[in-house]
Amino acid sequence: MSYLAHDSFVAPARTYPQIWRLIIGLLVAAGIYLAVFLAFLGMLALVSGFEGAERWLQQMGSGDSPTATLLLLGTFIGMALGPFAATRWLHKRRIATLFGPRRKALRHFLITLLVAAALFALSLLIPSGIEIEPNLPVSLWASFLPLALVGVLIQTGAEEVLFRGYLQQQLAARFSSPFVWMVLPSLLFGFAHFDPATMGTNAWLIVAATGLFGLFAADLTAKTGTLGAAWGFHFANNVLALLVVGLDGPLSGLALYTTSFGPEAAEILRPLIYRDMAITAAIWLAIRYILTR
Repeated sequence: MSYLAHDSFVAPARTYPQIWRLIIGLLVAAGIYLAVFLAFLGMLALVSGFEGAERWLQQMGSGDSPTATLLLLGTFIGMALGPFAATRWLHKRRIATLFGPRRKALRHFLITLLVAAALFALSLLIPSGIEIEPNLPVSLWASFLPLALVGVLIQTGAEEVLFRGYLQQQLAARFSSPFVWMVLPSLLFGFAHFDPATMGTNAWLIVAATGLFGLFAADLTAKTGTLGAAWGFHFANNVLALLVVGLDGPLSGLALYTTSFGPEAAEILRPLIYRDMAITAAIWLAIRYILTR
């Protein structure tokens, strides 16, 4: 595959490509993420006391109410601030270089968002035999929607900045093989979603599905030379999964509809995961064609 646009995307990272800087940068990012999360808990404790903060923490863990899910999405600010700090402190380059050329990145984001949203909407028309149920009253859902969209924008942007921005750029600055700078971040992205307590026997399948999405996002980033396409794709995917039709259970607090079953229904859920992987692959191909034709 030809990734000529990727060279200019990676170029700013080549000034300080040392692996030790990347390792320390990831530790810095993890520390900032934890610090921001603890700051969130501290603010909750100031507002509602320690017992109230503990209750909010439990609700954020389950994500089964609108406010708790919003708070959880807000903690991803720390995931973005970490790579920002590492990029400035350890690699001596501007934060903007994580995204690629600004106008081009914005254009790729908007085009990808429109294409992915349209195709995801069409995919809902494919018969699946799965019943969905109302989760929130429309008026309540609509009242949370603006903040929910901002929350998903932060969450998806933070993950893209870390995995397809900082990590992919710094690995590509040191190693020429796509098997390193494309596959390794995608594997880490997949393993970050490993949750056997929630997903049971499907936990590894979720790792495979998210790792596959990571590969698609990495490819779009390398092919276009910006973070915009990957971010738009990720945003459209998560808006559908978190705000429109969610799986009953964890992280369903902001969904307008949910399935009639939760992650405990492993046998029912498994073919749906395979179906979603196929739909995601088809949408990736469509985005790739439109952006690079």
